[in-house]
Amino acid sequence: MMIDWDAPVVQPFWCPIEAAMHPDAEQAERHAIAWVDQAGFCAMGNERALMIATGSADFYGRFAPRADLEPLVAAICWVYWGFAFDDAVCDEGPVSVRPAEFCARAAGVQRALETPGKRCFRDRYAAAMNDLGQMFRALASPVAVRRFVQAHRAWLWGVHWQISNRALGLMPSLDDYLTMRLHSAGGEPTFALLEIANAIEVPAREMYSPRVLALTEMAILVAALDNDRHSFARERQRNQTDQNIFTVLCHQGLPADRAVAEAVRLRDRVLCRFLRVRDRMGPASTELRHYLEDLGHGIVGNAIWGQRAARYRSLAKGHGVQGPTGVTHALIWTESPLDSADAPPIGVPSIGWWWEV
Repeated sequence: MMIDWDAPVVQPFWCPIEAAMHPDAEQAERHAIAWVDQAGFCAMGNERALMIATGSADFYGRFAPRADLEPLVAAICWVYWGFAFDDAVCDEGPVSVRPAEFCARAAGVQRALETPGKRCFRDRYAAAMNDLGQMFRALASPVAVRRFVQAHRAWLWGVHWQISNRALGLMPSLDDYLTMRLHSAGGEPTFALLEIANAIEVPAREMYSPRVLALTEMAILVAALDNDRHSFARERQRNQTDQNIFTVLCHQGLPADRAVAEAVRLRDRVLCRFLRVRDRMGPASTELRHYLEDLGHGIVGNAIWGQRAARYRSLAKGHGVQGPTGVTHALIWTESPLDSADAPPIGVPSIGWWWEV
């Protein structure tokens, strides 16, 4: 049966959170690109143009709009690195279908991040990651850096799960997909960067409370499902839609238009829950209030960035970048959610606890 996949890329976004942008994002972009050029991990073929097309400064300037310039630049450097590594190693290339080889490559990169001091690594991505680790240690508290290191490991573990499914030709269940996507989308280290970018350290008793853990996971999943919508056309052109919220739902027997609607309903219900829990937080430290505010900035900022980024308008593999980063076009919004029920979705027990905190 022929499936019409035009629907996912035109579905409107619901997000009542007020957006913000760092006033020095363009300056931060110049500094970050200079670091990328010096680090040398995007020196082959069209890699540099594709890296710039990610609009990483536009992306993270929306996550941390009040950060000081130097730690913001460091965070943006990692975002550029993350997109480059994701494209070259996770989604394409020989190890993207070889779990054992990816695991070894990812372990080397992770160890380069964990290792204090400047070291020599032959892998270009590991060498750049080692440099980023030193940058973070100079700017942030040991606790904030350690939280990022752990989040980074979780991301690589999620990608390994995704690559293992790809290698075996397995389509995960919806519940398994959501668990995997909480990690494989890269949202965990992206949000963990907020403490580094803002030079804050949320007290452990708050950061690891069930309520804040749930809010963090909800923000990650909303952004991940939005990214599934942003990237679907590009991934379809590159034959990378083996695991996407739409294809997962279709695999469960839903027609394409129903799968699109159900995916958006799930995303909107989670965002409604995020807003309800966040708005009932009660007393909190200054650091936690800042963190929670930027969780919201990240959700709406990701939605805006994804509709603007040249990365997602560069559809055909090997055809270069279509248009400059940040070209404005009409953003597609809606005033109300498709689903605002304050109850856990049926059939996805891995996230049901968010409705119990």
